[in-house]
Amino acid sequence: MSRTGLPRIPKIAFGGDYNPEQWPEEVWKEDYRLFDAARIDTVTLGVFDWALTQPAPDVYDFSTLDRVVGRAAAEGRQICLATGTGAHPAWLARAHPEVTRTDFEGRRHRYGQRHNSCPSSPVFRRLSTELARRVARRYAGNPAVVAWHVGNEYGGACYCDLCAAGFRGWLRDRYGSLDALNAAWYTTFWSHTFTDWAEIEPPSALTEHWRGPNHTAFQGITLDYLRFMSDAMLANFRDELAAIRESSPDVPVTTNFMGMYRPIDYHRWAPHLDFASWDNYPPDDDSPAWMALTHDLMRGLKGGQPFWLMEQTPSYTASRDVNPLKRPGVMRLWSWQAVAHGADAVLFFQMRASRGACEKYHGAVIGHAGRQDTRVFREVAELGAELDRLGTATLGARTPARVALLFDWDSWWALEISDGPSRLLRYQQIVHAYYRALWAAGTDVDVLPVTADLAGYRVVVAPALHMLKGDLPQRLAEVAEHGGSVLTTFLSGRVDENDNAFLADVPGPLGPLMGIRIDEWDARGPEVVNPVRLRDPAAPAGTGADDETGDEAAELEVEARLLFELVIPEGAEVLGTYQADFYAGTPAVTRHAYGAGHGWYVAAGLDQPGVDWVVRRVLERHDLVGPYADVPDLETTVRVAPDGTRLRFLLNHGTEPVETVAHTAATDLLGGGRLEPGESIRLDPRGVLLLREENRLPSTAVARDSEGAQR
Repeated sequence: MSRTGLPRIPKIAFGGDYNPEQWPEEVWKEDYRLFDAARIDTVTLGVFDWALTQPAPDVYDFSTLDRVVGRAAAEGRQICLATGTGAHPAWLARAHPEVTRTDFEGRRHRYGQRHNSCPSSPVFRRLSTELARRVARRYAGNPAVVAWHVGNEYGGACYCDLCAAGFRGWLRDRYGSLDALNAAWYTTFWSHTFTDWAEIEPPSALTEHWRGPNHTAFQGITLDYLRFMSDAMLANFRDELAAIRESSPDVPVTTNFMGMYRPIDYHRWAPHLDFASWDNYPPDDDSPAWMALTHDLMRGLKGGQPFWLMEQTPSYTASRDVNPLKRPGVMRLWSWQAVAHGADAVLFFQMRASRGACEKYHGAVIGHAGRQDTRVFREVAELGAELDRLGTATLGARTPARVALLFDWDSWWALEISDGPSRLLRYQQIVHAYYRALWAAGTDVDVLPVTADLAGYRVVVAPALHMLKGDLPQRLAEVAEHGGSVLTTFLSGRVDENDNAFLADVPGPLGPLMGIRIDEWDARGPEVVNPVRLRDPAAPAGTGADDETGDEAAELEVEARLLFELVIPEGAEVLGTYQADFYAGTPAVTRHAYGAGHGWYVAAGLDQPGVDWVVRRVLERHDLVGPYADVPDLETTVRVAPDGTRLRFLLNHGTEPVETVAHTAATDLLGGGRLEPGESIRLDPRGVLLLREENRLPSTAVARDSEGAQR
């Protein structure tokens, strides 16, 4: 196995979290019989076994885990083996109360729940690392172990004295001197100048905050604490990673991320994982574009390398106020969507339903009655059979995207802790609106950090790029200079990496590329609508629905809400204008010729039809609209196998059949048969089609450089 890549597996891994320690051993035999029936080949073991494996400070007992691992190996299963440190045991909290977290309100927690370990606690770090070391040493030679799983769903924050000391050390490393720190935090405001490192406190409800974690008097302090806490938990992961490497240098290591999870900057974590994996629990039961965005974000963490879908429910969750059931076909559809966007594993939580505690009603492949004649089990088994038939066809395949969407945790944090212009603006929602427009256009997208190499992308979309760091403005300008298009929005180019405003016209260093300046902005409640009239850049000015000689399609009026920036063109062409208030007739959408390309700026919170319209115009210039873009409810994406085979996925997210025609000759890898160009295609509700197209790409088409960035 490659130390720096994915596990070597013979097909898409299929299975999930299995907790046999919760059951008597006579149940295990029946479980594996059912696993055979469902084609389950991979189990994640030992995620929460710390209390069993280390029942006392100096006692390690591997008898249960030995039987669990031994049985899985004997049954021919691949094992993703966890270090067991997802939750610390009760004896540890009693012996060392400092290992539990202190919350935002300043309350020291007692033992309970999970995500309750202080990441700065020397005792927690020492004992969690030692457990990982012993687990790895014991099972490193087991050929059934194909991956290591460190911790579980890292999250939470701590504000204890240990974290305060850790924060001060982190700040010394970052700034080097108090003078540099005071300048970065703008501490001449409100008499906040620090003259000793010991004076610095974690920003909490007891110090800089009011009305919760997003309301802070000093954004720079809070921003740095968010960065520090993400790094502190990363240090916990790296402790265990190093311990595993002592005896298992070649088996890949991961931890399960949670998609667009605000507390942790996964871009900072990504270089330390061999492969990315994540748990997909969407916010509702109808979020295909949201899930696609998150899949692409996870794939982008490792420069386009495939990822593992580590968890999803086969039916419903149990953690929300309302937990909808996945309708027939949805589990299969969403599983194939993950594969379409880069997953090399489709795993579930959980394999057998827990009998008690907070996840007893969480969905499972095997329910409490242990039946295999349920709808859920049948659907899982049918998917398992499909994956068996598919074999290696998609393993290692890459996405040949020519569009990049930038996603930045620093901008997310800075935007949402800002006092003004509006607390109603949410970074995820803004990014999702622009991604959804790309998704609807059938365009393959790489979701990337702002540090990524952008060479080779024809379009870069950077919604709400609030914070500009390093040489990003120059790299964006180079995209346009070489004939590409850069699209950004309101609230972009506002602050530097310390969250201090640029001493320049908005949008700061992006101004020359965008050809505009912004002196004022207007934030309003959601009930206030300012219509924006959009004009197709390919149409002459003045044509449209109000022009008897014009084309009605040349103009479109859409709604804008929440934020309206007042734009003064400085070379940019006006493509959209406000229709109301004192700034009626002024620009809301602009395009600026820059080199051989363009900088596009959207100054208002356009509704989805408005965002769709702008994005489609950008894509059309580069011929990047997909062949099935105008088919309602139909998602399409492409992966290219290592041998150049082009694989196109068509997924019907609707409740009605979809009919279209094949745009090229292809073979149906799931249903068999062949399609010719122009031949009719019919997808049932929530249907999936996987086509091996004949227009094979050379393997160099998705080659990466040594950093993993797509060229």
